Amino acid sequence: MSLKIRKQDALNYHMQGQPGKIEVVPTKVLSSQLDLALAYSPGVAEPCKEIAANKEDVYKYTSKGNLVAVISNGTAVLGLGNIGPEASKPVMEGKGVLFKKFAGIDVFDIEIAEEDPDKFIEIVKSLEPTFGGINLEDIKAPECFKIETALREKMNIPLMHDDQHGTAIISGAALLNALELVKKKIGDIKVVVNGAGAAAVSCTRLYLHLGVKKENIVMCDSKGVIRKDRKGLDDIKKEFATDRDLTTLSEALKGADFFIGLSVADILTPEDILSMAKDPIVFALANPNPEIAYDLAKKTRPDLVMATGRSDHPNQVNNVLGFPYIFRGALDVRAKEIDEPMKLAAVRALAELAKEPVPEMVVKAYDSDKITFGREYLIPKPLDPRLITTISPAVAKAAMESGMATRPIHDWSAYHQELLNRIGIDQKLMTRIIDRAKQNPKRVVFAEAHHIKILKAAQQLIDQHIAQPILLGDKDEIERLIKEHKLELDCPIIYPRKEHQRVNEYAEILYKKRQRKGLTYRDCQQLMRDRNYYAAMMVEVGDADAVVSGLTKDYPKTILPSLQIIGMAEGVERVAGMYIIMNKKGTYFFADTTVNLNPNAHELVDIITLTARGVRFFDMEPRIAVLSYSNFGSSRGEVPEKTREAVRLAKLKHPDLIIDGDIQANVALNTEIQKETYPFSALADSGANTLIFPNLASGNIAYKLLMEIGGAETIGPILLGMKKPVHVLQLGSSVREIVNMAAIAVVDAQLHEQNDHL
Repeated sequence: MSLKIRKQDALNYHMQGQPGKIEVVPTKVLSSQLDLALAYSPGVAEPCKEIAANKEDVYKYTSKGNLVAVISNGTAVLGLGNIGPEASKPVMEGKGVLFKKFAGIDVFDIEIAEEDPDKFIEIVKSLEPTFGGINLEDIKAPECFKIETALREKMNIPLMHDDQHGTAIISGAALLNALELVKKKIGDIKVVVNGAGAAAVSCTRLYLHLGVKKENIVMCDSKGVIRKDRKGLDDIKKEFATDRDLTTLSEALKGADFFIGLSVADILTPEDILSMAKDPIVFALANPNPEIAYDLAKKTRPDLVMATGRSDHPNQVNNVLGFPYIFRGALDVRAKEIDEPMKLAAVRALAELAKEPVPEMVVKAYDSDKITFGREYLIPKPLDPRLITTISPAVAKAAMESGMATRPIHDWSAYHQELLNRIGIDQKLMTRIIDRAKQNPKRVVFAEAHHIKILKAAQQLIDQHIAQPILLGDKDEIERLIKEHKLELDCPIIYPRKEHQRVNEYAEILYKKRQRKGLTYRDCQQLMRDRNYYAAMMVEVGDADAVVSGLTKDYPKTILPSLQIIGMAEGVERVAGMYIIMNKKGTYFFADTTVNLNPNAHELVDIITLTARGVRFFDMEPRIAVLSYSNFGSSRGEVPEKTREAVRLAKLKHPDLIIDGDIQANVALNTEIQKETYPFSALADSGANTLIFPNLASGNIAYKLLMEIGGAETIGPILLGMKKPVHVLQLGSSVREIVNMAAIAVVDAQLHEQNDHL
């Protein structure tokens, strides 16, 4: 199923808070008069003089080396055509976000009001002092060919028109692997290209470099086969015109081994692919709908190897597999340009990576028993954390070998670590969880569906195929809100106060559980009219897979029904609450932040055990610091003593756990301090990513301060130790936070099916 994007959601996303998707953030401290004097006048004069004496020092003293310009004139924006530079700006900002997310590259987007290619070339050329690289985007053909060629000749920084080369590189890797699987040689295959725009032409040129023979290529456009005898051909189409006696796409496909479409939806018929050679390869890359529907094509030709541009089918040809990492490698060796050997290196690195064993976190994200090289896995998945450490070094090495590099890399091991530090895998944590949830959406019951935030979140969960929401509340009120806010919710709505038979059935179950805990049957009937009790019982009896609540109620009142009805997991003596805190330094896990008031040492060990399991749920290895106001016995008191004892007991119970304490929070995170003063610490090498607080007050205060003034994104609280999936929202959570929590609940429910859980 394709992802449904609603117009108002897209508009709200771009205008909420600060309009747009990017901002400039200082990289230096600016908290004093001295800082300002160093950053600007008079201190700034010193790096200016150094650069004036040696221009290469601009990389030493400014952001140029990690700054790419994403430039467009808006003449060929996505599938929207020539909509102008202003209208292209949201796309260019979006491209900048992808550069930052996947490769740690900073971007200024530049939209130029100039369609004359010669003037456009001069404008872009004049920007060279500012940027370390240039990504041209959404410029129409044939002008884009002239522009890129001229700029590559005139400029001495890496430059690439991604519309041309991105698809070529990714599809080239997929083609190499597809040919290996069907045991065909690239020099022997007959190729049909449908489309003659920038991407189609660049793909075809790249395939020639990979070994396809020009006489074996037939290119088609909207008028049919591009023949040498057709009048009015431009130079680009003349390059691929054929003298074979073919007129239509259908004629060209007879006996063809490989079809690539960069054209329009549904132009291929079943008869067309039936006429192709044995084990045909079809890359139907039209977006949003391919040249032939995936299911129809596979049904028609079981021996077919197919790729599309869509994420809901195997073998997605997605440019994000290429451009962030290509530019990363090019910037890191200060390449003078992105030449053909660098592109081919990216192709071969991608192709080879697909043959390597896939990391467990990727397998989990796509909810597959295993992902292995084959007809349905030709190229890596976009969430594969190895992309940056595979493609970027390959591109950098190729630049060095071809003479493009001006700053060669000598220590490849250090470079590998540098790449990980630039981006890490932590930024993709929620992306992995959401993608994993989509593979097998579960029924999530929301106890507070009378709130518009819940309804908006439910709409997103349905549109993104993350979960199957069940809404509890007054049906008339909920339907009024749905209509008022123009939602299109199609999911069950249950009002417990009117579910008399089910309330009585649930009350019987609750009475059996709590009759010796002071509850009468009448009490149980009354409680079952409460939506939190009703929701918990739905999960308990299997009428739902997970419950999410807490938007409008205090945490203790929200979890009590679930504790009474569902209870704790086997072997667990207490539950705990964990927050995920994400900022540019990384991802951190805080516990206990919501449940246990003042745990003793033995209770802290329980919290440590639950938290370690919770961190591993997110495919990360916990490095645990048990926090105090003391460092390894430097101070006396109740807190240092119980945290030291908790660490001792935890090590006995879990000898393989990376854990230390008592330790102060800043020391736990700062490896330099530890290496200098406490080199014996188990956390000295990598620092802590999991912080166990000595009591509820300290944990609660810490995460709330970070949320409000620390510039961190938070996810939670995540309830640890329940028998079945129960997840509690923070009071007043945003729609985004509700969606994230629901995705976690879905994955938790998936794991419960496998007898594993948070």
